Amino acid sequence: MGMRRGLASKTFDAANYLIMSLIALATLYPFWDSLIVSIIPLDESLASNVHLFPKTITFEAYAYIFKMKELWSSYGVTIFVTAVGTLISIVVTLMAAYALTKKELKGRRLFLFLIVFTMMFNGGLIPTYMVIKQLGMMNSVWSLIVPTALSTYNLIVMRSFLQSIPESLEESARMDGCNDIGVLFRIVVPLSLPAIATVSLFYAVFRWNEFFTAVMYITDKEKWPLQLFMRAMLLENEASFQGGGDNPFLLGQSIKMASIMLSAIPVMLIYPFFQKYFVQGVTLGAVKE
Repeated sequence: MGMRRGLASKTFDAANYLIMSLIALATLYPFWDSLIVSIIPLDESLASNVHLFPKTITFEAYAYIFKMKELWSSYGVTIFVTAVGTLISIVVTLMAAYALTKKELKGRRLFLFLIVFTMMFNGGLIPTYMVIKQLGMMNSVWSLIVPTALSTYNLIVMRSFLQSIPESLEESARMDGCNDIGVLFRIVVPLSLPAIATVSLFYAVFRWNEFFTAVMYITDKEKWPLQLFMRAMLLENEASFQGGGDNPFLLGQSIKMASIMLSAIPVMLIYPFFQKYFVQGVTLGAVKE
């Protein structure tokens, strides 16, 4: 028989539910408002600053955007950068984290210090730009992948998780004839799926929202990622507004909000499949250092 809960405990729980509900609504409303504005006519979006439910639904904004051939090429670039970049980042992060968990690795503490040092200090914008230029990666999608292939934070999370795996499992695998590579991919990787899924989500979201590096290294419009194309489209929309363009549809917010939806929805559709591993991976990765 469970213990009876007192008035103070019930009040505390009710206050928690109320506060969390308000926070959830405050987080959800901007997305909901953007969605509604993207599917309502221009005059309706201008009539009020608060949009809870649409009176008239129209998909003119999406039709206008879908006619742009540059949209699909930028989508292709972003998908390639996200998929290939995340795969490369996971492999590099996993192998580096696995090596840093080995006590017999000479200079392990020094390597870890140098890696963590980069979180506080870096070479700066201009030296990084010069390095990318000297490597011949200007106007290449690889400039969006290689320089940011490894995240120090994700490496620390992965290393902390790998340290929680019992060493006896690796010793047993070695007794059966596995080398370090075999132990990594046959023992460590299957046991690290929650952490791998978590770090993959971190990398994928970062890659999908790639913007600043594209501004610096990509000038060829055919190689623009999605976020850079959306920025250029919104700037053109604003210029048309200031110049008194012939298309009144460009004066509305619908096209801007439709752009936001097109860039946000793919990540939101993927997240539910990773949610279980995401919560578990973050929790386990933070238990042991």
